[in-house]
Amino acid sequence: MKKILNFEELDELAVKLAEFIEENDIIALMGDLGTGKTTFVKRIAKELGITENLKSPTFNYVLSYNSGEMKLNHFDVYRISEAEEIYEIGFEDYLHNGGLTIIEWANLIESELPKEYIKIELSHLDEFSRIVKINFIGNPKKEEVLLKYVSFSNWYFYQCRFSSTFP
Repeated sequence: MKKILNFEELDELAVKLAEFIEENDIIALMGDLGTGKTTFVKRIAKELGITENLKSPTFNYVLSYNSGEMKLNHFDVYRISEAEEIYEIGFEDYLHNGGLTIIEWANLIESELPKEYIKIELSHLDEFSRIVKINFIGNPKKEEVLLKYVSFSNWYFYQCRFSSTFP
């Protein structure tokens, strides 16, 4: 489902998502440079009570944070040239360690993602808003619950209202 969100609404989405997620959930963030992926992760981390200074792990591939109510594994796979490289850094060890795993640039390793994950795509609309698409891959029932919880079930209104700007 797609929606057009301004930055305040994008923050609200991150807050709702932080309330919704459970241990071992995986969020795959996709979008071009400057769409707000790292900012989105920072907002989720804040809601989880993480006190460390979260930064993009572009040169480390993954950074883990333990100070919150749930461990956060934050991947940035921008520099990976082939999807299979993700296993060289112990990808599978992070997925089911009792925390939340968020992967920026997940489209680069989409073939290696588990069968169930939350997929969030961010696209530029203009300097004040983003087109956001959310799916729960591999679990339609959980997707329905997720979309209702984060208020994406009324997407039809937005699609009609902004139909000329929807890609």
